[in-house]
Amino acid sequence: MSDLGAGFGYLMKGQRWVAQHGRWFGFGLLPGLVTLVVYAGALIGLGYGADDLVGWATPFADDWSSPWQGLLRTGLTALVFVFGLFLAVITFTAVTLLVGQPFYESLSEEVDRSEGGEVPESGLPLWQELWISARDSVRILLRVALYGIILFACGFIPVVGQTVVPAIGFCVSGYFLAEELTAVALQRRGMVLKDRLVLLRGRRLLVLGFGVPLVLSFLIPFVAVFLMPGAVAGATLLARDLVDPDPAPDDGSGTADSGDAPAPRAWSA
Repeated sequence: MSDLGAGFGYLMKGQRWVAQHGRWFGFGLLPGLVTLVVYAGALIGLGYGADDLVGWATPFADDWSSPWQGLLRTGLTALVFVFGLFLAVITFTAVTLLVGQPFYESLSEEVDRSEGGEVPESGLPLWQELWISARDSVRILLRVALYGIILFACGFIPVVGQTVVPAIGFCVSGYFLAEELTAVALQRRGMVLKDRLVLLRGRRLLVLGFGVPLVLSFLIPFVAVFLMPGAVAGATLLARDLVDPDPAPDDGSGTADSGDAPAPRAWSA
C-alpha cells in the first residue's frame, strides 16, 4: 500500500514544481484551455441527451410499472454519463498532449534539467513525434474502449453495476491516464509503447496512486486544465524514478538490485 501513497506523492511534487516555476505553469495551460472548450460542449450535450438515449435503448421497459422502470433507466442514465466521463478523462489527456506536444515536451525537459543528470532528447522531427504520439494514443484508446465496453455490460448487474463497476472504471481511467502522461518523458528516453506498459505493470499500485486521484480531480470543471502542467511535471519525476530508481543498498554480495524495468528500445515510427 505504500506505493499508493508514493504515487500520490509524485502528483503533489509535480504541482509544487510548477508552482515554483510560474512561467512553465502558464506555458502549460494553453493546450488544456483549447481542449477544455471542446470537451465541455460535448459533456453538456451528453448530459442533456442521456435520458433520451437510454429511453431509446430500453423499449422493453416502456410497460414496466413504477418504480422498476424509473430505477432501471435512472441507473442506466447515470452509467452512460459515467461512461462518458470515463472516455472524456482518457481522451482529454490524449488530445491535450497531442495539441500541446511542443509545450509539454519542453516542460518535461525542463523538469529533467532541474533535477540534474541526463536530459534525454528524442532527436526526432516534430512531425514524427506527433505521429508516434497519435499512433500510441489510438492504441491506448482502443484498450480503454475494450475495457469500457466490458464495464458498460457489467453495469447491468444489479447493485454491483452501480457501485463496484464505476470504481473499477476510475482505476482503469487512472492507470491509462498515468500511461499517457508518463509517455511524454518515456518517449524521450526511447521507450516504445509495449515497453512502457511493461514498466508500468511492474508498479501498478504506484501508477494507480498517481493516476486515480488525478482522474477524480478531473471530474471538477476546469480543474483538469490547471492540473495538467503539474501532472506532466509529476509524471516526468515518476518516469525518472521508474527508469533509473535509486540504487538499492549493497547487501554484501557486491551487487545492488538493478530493478526489473525493461531496457529502452530504439524508436520505431
